[in-house]
Amino acid sequence: MGVRKRERAEQIKEAKKTQYFAKLNNCPTSPRKMRLMADLIRGEKVDKALSILKFSQKESSRRLEKLLLSAIANWQSKNEDASVEDADLFVKEIRVDGGTMLKRLRTAPQGRAHRIRKRSNHVTLVLGANDNTQSK
Repeated sequence: MGVRKRERAEQIKEAKKTQYFAKLNNCPTSPRKMRLMADLIRGEKVDKALSILKFSQKESSRRLEKLLLSAIANWQSKNEDASVEDADLFVKEIRVDGGTMLKRLRTAPQGRAHRIRKRSNHVTLVLGANDNTQSK
C-alpha cells in the first residue's frame, strides 16, 4: 500500500469521526419518489426539516423523518454534553441511490407477460454543524 493511499485512508477515517450520519438500506420505495422528499430537506436546519417531513402527506416522508431522528441520535451519542438546539445542525448531504429490484411477471392478453419492477432505494443522510458555537 502506497504512502499517499494510506494518508488518504487516515484522512477519511478522521473525517468520519466528526461526521454524523444515518443510513436506510433497501427501503421499498422507488428512488424517484424518495428523491422528491429528499430535495425538500436538503440544506435545511434540522428543526425545519423535521417539520417539513412531519406535515407532508407522502409515505416516503415518514421513513425520512425516522432516518433524520436517527442521525440526530447519532449526533447526541458523540456530543453528550451539548444540546441539539444550541448545535445549529443542518442536513449537509442527503443521497438517494437505487437499491435491489424485485422482478415480477404480470399476465397480459394473448399469452404475453409484462415485467413489473418493484424498486427499492438506499438513503444516506449526513448532518453538519455550524462551527460558530465554538467561536463564542
